[in-house]
Amino acid sequence: MSSTEAVSVRVLDREYTVGVGSGEVDGLMAAARVLDARMREVRGANRMAAIDRVAVLAALNLAHELEQLRREGEQREREVARALSALQARLDTLLDA
Repeated sequence: MSSTEAVSVRVLDREYTVGVGSGEVDGLMAAARVLDARMREVRGANRMAAIDRVAVLAALNLAHELEQLRREGEQREREVARALSALQARLDTLLDA
C-alpha cells in the first residue's frame, strides 16, 4: 500500500500543501505547473484580478480541453472498432473461400 505524503506546490505565487500518494508526486507537480501557467495566461496583465475568478476560468478552460480530448478519444475508439470489424469480416470471407 502506498503512503501519503504532504507536498508543497506553488500556483500563481501562492503555496499550497497537498496530500498525495508517494508514486504520484511527479504527476502532481506537473499538474501544478500546468495550472500555474494557465492561471497566469488567464490573469494576463491584470494583476488585480480576483484569484478565485482566475482559478475558475482556468479550471473551465482545462475542463473544456479535457472534454474535447475525451470526445476525440471516443471517436477514435469507434473508428478503430469499425476498422477491426471490417478486417474481421474480410478475414472471415477469405477463410471461408
